[in-house]
Amino acid sequence: MNMTAQEYKERTARSKKMLLWFAMISIIMVFAGLTSAYVVSKSRPDWKNFDMPIAFFMSTVALLISSFTFHFAKKAIKKDNRQQTSMLLITTLVLAILFVVFQFEGFKQLIAMGLYPTGASSTINSSFLYVLVMVHLIHLAGGLISLFIVIYNHFKQKYNSGQTLGIELGAMFWHFLDFLWLYLFLFLYFFK
Repeated sequence: MNMTAQEYKERTARSKKMLLWFAMISIIMVFAGLTSAYVVSKSRPDWKNFDMPIAFFMSTVALLISSFTFHFAKKAIKKDNRQQTSMLLITTLVLAILFVVFQFEGFKQLIAMGLYPTGASSTINSSFLYVLVMVHLIHLAGGLISLFIVIYNHFKQKYNSGQTLGIELGAMFWHFLDFLWLYLFLFLYFFK
């Protein structure tokens, strides 16, 4: 049976989306394990409560706004509005960089509070906090790479109203990372 070009394109799109879903489910499992260990460790006698750094609040706002800009970039390319897509993708990138800057500022604020990742001055919860945030930042690095690829392909004019798969996959992963951070932020805020 011969496939038409459209059928092949649809089949390829489904396969790529399914692979992304498997990757995201794997990432969820990693964070489910880490947050479960965090909850179990909360009963330890060396557990110390802490206040969430202000920079983590600011980074959360930046990342959530970036999710909206990426969403509207996807909508704009579906209308073949290249200029608006460009502006929204670049804004998403700036917000993503701002998120990373605020995350490292949050680390500085944690250290100023006396919460160290390791060593004699560290606590179990401060170590967990650093691990959760750093593992998310590592996954966000993958999101940034995918965002750079989307922006590169956009400027190479590979996306239009009839070809949006790359930008859709990038947006899907980006939204996932945003919701993952929101989960971690709320988890750490309420289970400190």
